[in-house]
Amino acid sequence: MPVLKVKKRQEIGSRRVKHLRKQGLIPGIIYGHGLEPQPVTISEHDIELAIQHGDRLLEVDIEGEVQNALVKDVQYDTYGHSVLHVDLARVDLDERVEVTVQIVLKGTPAGVTEQGGMLQQIAAEARVECFVRAIPDEIVVPVGGMKVGDHLNMSDLPLPEGAKLLEDGDAMVASVRIVAEEAAAPAAEAPAEPEIIGEKKEEGEEQEEAD
Repeated sequence: MPVLKVKKRQEIGSRRVKHLRKQGLIPGIIYGHGLEPQPVTISEHDIELAIQHGDRLLEVDIEGEVQNALVKDVQYDTYGHSVLHVDLARVDLDERVEVTVQIVLKGTPAGVTEQGGMLQQIAAEARVECFVRAIPDEIVVPVGGMKVGDHLNMSDLPLPEGAKLLEDGDAMVASVRIVAEEAAAPAAEAPAEPEIIGEKKEEGEEQEEAD
């Protein structure tokens, strides 16, 4: 497991937290397993590196005291670029935990290359329960054999051994369908010819009025 070194944090309040961030440090907290929550400071570089590598299970070194923990929640700024806060949950390596795992569709469906269809992914993540030691980085699903009209449900996801799906098995993950062309707008009807007031009378009528 990757090791994440952190320090106990005394600074509380937005002003002090801003001061930490200027030093390249991120506020965080580690909690769980009946122990008191401990505010900590984390190197911004170290936690961003762990996130980029998809590391979820970490050995958290709190000033020499090592605890196993999961990256439970990461808060970002408005633009989703900078980490603002990290929640770490203490875990036992032999316990089962609930995690959210990314779904990755691999390949190009035959319904796209041969039938002119479109692959639509409806769900990007799935919640599963599994052992801490067996948390998958992602769930990879081959979709090369899917044809137009086929769909992939949550129950079709290939889960690691011992993992349990916590989603509705009938919920759709992806489908291949034909994109219906927009119906052409009906041609505008020609406007009715306006009635002309004082329309020219027939020649016979004019003669009668003259008489």
